[in-house]
Parts: sequence; structure tokens; C-alpha cells
Amino acid sequence: MLLGAGFIGAAHARSLAGHRGVDFVGVYDIDPARARALAAEHGCEVLTDVSAAFDPDRVDAVLIASSTDTHAEHLRRAADTGIAVLCEKPIDADLAAATEIARHVEAAGIPAMVDFNRRYDRDNAELRRLVAAGEVGAIELIQLTSRGPVVPPLSYVAVSGGQLRDQTVHFFDLARWIAAADPVEVYATGSPLAEPRLADYGDIDTSVAVLKLPSGALVQIDSVRRTGYGYDERIEVHGSTGLVEARRQQTGGVLRYRAGGVVGDALHPGWFDRVALTYPAALDAFVTALEGGPATYPTLADGLKAQAVAEAATRSLTSGRTEPITYP
Repeated sequence: MLLGAGFIGAAHARSLAGHRGVDFVGVYDIDPARARALAAEHGCEVLTDVSAAFDPDRVDAVLIASSTDTHAEHLRRAADTGIAVLCEKPIDADLAAATEIARHVEAAGIPAMVDFNRRYDRDNAELRRLVAAGEVGAIELIQLTSRGPVVPPLSYVAVSGGQLRDQTVHFFDLARWIAAADPVEVYATGSPLAEPRLADYGDIDTSVAVLKLPSGALVQIDSVRRTGYGYDERIEVHGSTGLVEARRQQTGGVLRYRAGGVVGDALHPGWFDRVALTYPAALDAFVTALEGGPATYPTLADGLKAQAVAEAATRSLTSGRTEPITYP
């Protein structure tokens, strides 16, 4: 069952409908018209009562792509009915509430995945494999870049939790995953350069976060809400014996050589164009685990840890100091 028929829900619906191992049963959304439209597109049922999504006699798993304020309650229902769950981040906007519901789900013993889908980007996964294999020696510096093409609408900003919790949190997770270590402290600074009105919401659109790993190695993440050239995402890991890099991805790889210079293909126009393939890949990892394969997906514990880093970074943004990271 799919809970949520908005933009991300529609992306997940395409993955569910296209997966050979999934019987896409139905869609629920607080907006019935939106649910009907998505269900009609994929030939599945429209649910008028969310309780029907948690019927263990019909449903093996739910995918939570509804608004953030509903995630915890849907996770609780899944745990109480013994249904596996794949949940969009965050578990809950409040870290303490997220921790409480994660413990409840863990106690129930159901499979539960947080959809940090960037782990399933081909280049990111290969970069991590090379780092884990010792290709760069001991990690000394990780550089991550997340630069989106446009500032979100202010109506979205008002409920997003801020850039560090909303955008950069994906890269806090990637940093932990790549380094196989939990950062111990963070310093963050930022400014509302592209959209000064963000200051009215206590938010920013341009930021840098510096994390320190237990080894003393550093992680630097720069996040930008607006570029003039498309969506820019890349990772570099510098180690004691070498470097690996997941470079910017362009829409194509053809170069045109002319008298005035060399012309290449542009970057993807938006973040979704860049990461669209990671959604079905993440779903496949979850389904594989449900079918008895290895459970390699990001867990609720991973979600809590990335959120804890984001909370400390947000505190640093206000305090102007390096802040310790306290994990649930």
C-alpha cells in the first residue's frame, strides 16, 4: 500500500507499479481526488479509510510518502499490525518523538527502512565500495556538494525544518555511510543569499557544515538552494594513499569540439532528474530483503543518526559554535 499521492508519492507509485516482485494494491491520500488520479494511472485501488492500509490479511508492506506530520502514526500502526514499512525521511520532525517511535517499531520487530535513496545512486555506491576496499587508505577528508537549481516556495520552507534538516540531511547520511563512522561534532554557517525572505523563517539557502569524525578526519558539506546552471551533486573522498570522486552527472557525455571551444551536455535541470533512478533501486533493496535476501537498507537507526547530526548542525548555525552530536 502507498500512503501519500503527492509528488514523491507519485514517484514511488511508478516504482511500485514497475517492480516485478510487488503487487501494488492501493493508494491512500488525505486528498481523495489526488489518490483517485494516481490509482487510476496504475490500475490499483483507492482507499478511503487509511485503516485499510494496515490490514495484515491483505497487506505485507506499506510505503509512507505522506506529509511529515503523519509518518510517526503510520509507523506505529505498521508496527502494531506486523506490517513491513518503507518510510520517507524524517521519521518525525521532532528528534525525541522520532526516537520514541523508532524504539516502538524496533520492539515490534518489523522490517523498517528509511528512504535515504541517494545510497542507491550508482556512482555513490561505487565510491563507497572503493573506500571500504581501502582504495584511498585512511580517510582524511570527505567533500560533499548539494546544490539545487531553485529555492523552494516559502510555503514549503515554512514546514521544511530548514535547509540543514531538509536538504543537507541526505548528505549527513551519505557521510556516515561512506566513512562507516558517526561524526562527533559539527560546525555550520549559512546565509539567505538567493532569497533574503528566508531569514523571516530562520532559514538559509547557502551553507557549509564541517563535521569531525572520531579519527579526526573531516567532512565538509556545502549546500545551495539556487544555482544558475542546473542540479549539482558530487562527492570526493581524500585518503592517505589516494582519492576517489563521484563527479557531477550531466544529461549526456558527448563533447562537441569547435573553433571557439568545447561544448558539452548540461547538468540535470533539477534534483529529481538527477536521482530518479535511485527510487526504484531503493525499493528493490527493500523488496529483496523481504524476500529473504540481505537487509542492506538504511534503518530507522540510520534515520535517527542523520537527524541527530542535522539537529546539532542547526544548533551550531544559531550558536556560532562547534556543537557536539548526541545520538539517540
